[in-house]
Amino acid sequence: MLTFIARMLVITLAVVILQSESFTMNHWLDRAEAAPHQGTELVAGVSQTRLDNGLTVLIKPVNTSPVVTVQVWYPVGSRNERPGITGISHQLEHLLFKGTKNRPIQFGRLFSALGSESNAFTSYDVTAYYGVVGKDKMDALLELEADRMVNALVDEKALQSERTVVLSELDGNENNPGTRLYRRVMAAGYPNSPYGWSVIGNRRDVENFTAQDIQQYYRTFYRPDRATVVVVGDVDVNNTLDKIKNTFGKIKLPIVPEPPEYRGQQAVQELNAPIVLREPGSNPFLQMLFPNLPAMGTADVAGVDVLDTILTSGKSSRLYQALVQSGLASNVSGNASAMKTTGWYLFSATPGQGKSLDELRQGIWQEINRIQREGITEAELTNAKNQIRSGYILSNRNIRGQAFQLGYNQAVLGDYRYSERYLTELAQVTAADVQRLAQKYFQQPIVGYFEPTVVTASASSGAPTIQHSGYTPSSPVDPKEVKKYLPASAFQRTLGTPTRTADRFTLDNGLTVLLLVDRSSPTVTIAGDIDAGSGLDPQGKAGLASLVAQNLLNGTTTADALTLATELEKRGASLSFSANREAVSVSGVALQEDAPILLKQLSEVLQKANFPTKELELSRQRNLISLRSELDNPGSLARRTFQEVLYPEGHPFHAMRTEETLTAITREDVVNFYRQYYRPERTTIVMVGDFDPESTKRNISALFREWQRSEITPSQTLPPVPYPPGLMRKTLTLQGKTQAVTVLGHPGISRTDDRYYAALLLNQVIGGDTLSSRLGTEIRDRQGLTYGIYSQFQAGRQGGPFVVQMQTNPQDVDRAIGSTLTLLKQIQREGITSSELEAAKNTLINNFPVDLADPGTLARIILADQIYGLPPGDFYQFPQRLNSINLNQVNDIARNLLQPDRLLIVTVSPPS
Repeated sequence: MLTFIARMLVITLAVVILQSESFTMNHWLDRAEAAPHQGTELVAGVSQTRLDNGLTVLIKPVNTSPVVTVQVWYPVGSRNERPGITGISHQLEHLLFKGTKNRPIQFGRLFSALGSESNAFTSYDVTAYYGVVGKDKMDALLELEADRMVNALVDEKALQSERTVVLSELDGNENNPGTRLYRRVMAAGYPNSPYGWSVIGNRRDVENFTAQDIQQYYRTFYRPDRATVVVVGDVDVNNTLDKIKNTFGKIKLPIVPEPPEYRGQQAVQELNAPIVLREPGSNPFLQMLFPNLPAMGTADVAGVDVLDTILTSGKSSRLYQALVQSGLASNVSGNASAMKTTGWYLFSATPGQGKSLDELRQGIWQEINRIQREGITEAELTNAKNQIRSGYILSNRNIRGQAFQLGYNQAVLGDYRYSERYLTELAQVTAADVQRLAQKYFQQPIVGYFEPTVVTASASSGAPTIQHSGYTPSSPVDPKEVKKYLPASAFQRTLGTPTRTADRFTLDNGLTVLLLVDRSSPTVTIAGDIDAGSGLDPQGKAGLASLVAQNLLNGTTTADALTLATELEKRGASLSFSANREAVSVSGVALQEDAPILLKQLSEVLQKANFPTKELELSRQRNLISLRSELDNPGSLARRTFQEVLYPEGHPFHAMRTEETLTAITREDVVNFYRQYYRPERTTIVMVGDFDPESTKRNISALFREWQRSEITPSQTLPPVPYPPGLMRKTLTLQGKTQAVTVLGHPGISRTDDRYYAALLLNQVIGGDTLSSRLGTEIRDRQGLTYGIYSQFQAGRQGGPFVVQMQTNPQDVDRAIGSTLTLLKQIQREGITSSELEAAKNTLINNFPVDLADPGTLARIILADQIYGLPPGDFYQFPQRLNSINLNQVNDIARNLLQPDRLLIVTVSPPS
């Protein structure tokens, strides 16, 4: 399901900027605790101004955290393109990170210095640039966005290096057969129309853009009278408006006329048979496109969203019950997309074991026809409306989400208030409307089938033969260069320590609970950890922990799966469980008034799950199908293989699920695992949001007091993992792929290691940010070899590996690996510089306020303190801990922990 509320997320992300831990001041936490509900009206308190140069400015004060988001929206996307320049909007978006005439430096480095959670995206209708920073960094963010509105370095040199990055992104998407089929289906539904081609563009067009083409496009569409600046957060309206006038207001209105919009052919191609794509792949699937649905802003959009919710939203939806519960489908989804001049609906589904695409297609049609003939019930209508309204509130829990909706509405419709109208229209939708819309719009679809040929992955291993003779890495970019282009305030760190922490209590049975009141939105967020991860899978039963976690919500001694799903879904609430190597992660979210229901269901499934045989078998079949998809995905296969090889046989993290291990798991195995490991003393629950702490504490105590702890608590001691004896390389080939994925690394450290904070700073310099790190600057920005490259110390309860991952063209694999190894050796040998260390501290400390403004992130950080045995609120010391690290400590880590001559290198690539 994809309703209007989340519609702007149907986008093509172009860059990824570091997201790191964050920090908030004491009085801001107090303010969040005391703040009244802001209500559900997104537009409340919004100030709109139009400057003399035509720029639209939207400012909304949200004074619950000391953070601000600055976003710039341009109503230009693939809709404004024509044949020959498809993808030019997206290519231009990339180039706006390459620097300006005033600041000839990678903008990712500037955003990193601010600690900004920054990114950009291009879609069919809009291109947007956004950042979230501490409020004291807002001025700098405004200056940067104003500068690149008109002064971007769109020259041939920048284009040549960034073109290869975009081609890597395009080919990376082509690794997914779903993308390839989607291109064919959309082209048939919208022939010769901007909505019928990919936002990234056709490869031939992307290869042939000239800098002059892009400069002309830039001058035409990036202009103040077409743009909207949105600022949401801890701001004063008048003061912020003055700052915008002093930056964006100085931009002159260009005289370049706007070209007529290319409309193309809107008629739907009549197809009597499905489009069939027969290529190497894992699982068959289908896509059904219904084109020419209502455009955004028209009266029928809300009704279509209700229809969408009833058909595909959650386990209680019609298609889940009819297709997935019956075993006809392994999964089924749908989304309604309403764009500026048209809309469409797309179903995607994978058949169950032994079922055909024709049977699946017929099953979807039967449910559509049933609504066309019989309509829907009033209960379904009410539940769907509640889900959409709740989703609206929950999507606005942070300032970025609020600004997204304001900016999207203004850019596409010229009316930031559209959300109010939408919700009014939603309230007026009737059951008869939904039936009428099903009859009107769901008529003749474009159907696509993906029919896979046999997947055969071949592998080779041994010493790598990486040829990169004569390569010498460029000198590291001196972080002092950044200081030329940012105000002094960007480099001031806030190191104050708040005193308010979560209220922690432990029940007699050992269950640990942490509560933190935050009234910044009328919602609650739950995060939890159960010591029942896949590292506890018994020999020959890999996948058991995941199967148990997936089936917790499939029935209890008092309620079946449908009852459990309906109870939450009709309120727009959610609860999920996911097993990783060390634990089962719990996530939940609900409106304030539904918090008791969310807690009640959490309590019930943790204590009374009964794992019905039918549900368990359906889940097993879905796992077998998803396993085939995992083995056909280059990224997933590379990460899986890396873990299998790095951890020796007999280590709990070595074994990965296979068809044999999944098939070997019995219901008795599932029940025994649940009884043994799902115990209160192995569980931690964190709740953040708008609730009364005393009554919530009483409620939790009553719900969980009968949960019995284990008489014998199982413990696990993991053996140490040795470094590889030298460079080890394993290469696997997959048919039907266009990009290679490489994962390389070696053993690392645990979260409680004394070197953890020094390792964080070292990693930030190595590859913590794909645009400003050493690896990102060299491999991505200078050489243009990858769309993205990152490094990470995966520190958990146990020692996790140090890992570098990248996506490249197959012919560039050796060159990219060789460059990476050379850089790692250079850092091990020479260390990092004092200015690099200071820049890394600035990035991570300045980013600290940002994450804690998001309730989901805040809950996870509180949880981390508990599961790693740290005092409540220890995370507030994050800035001080980083600030205390000196250069010798970091370079000692580089010398002794990094071992670039003892790496495991795994590459999954198309055959040569």
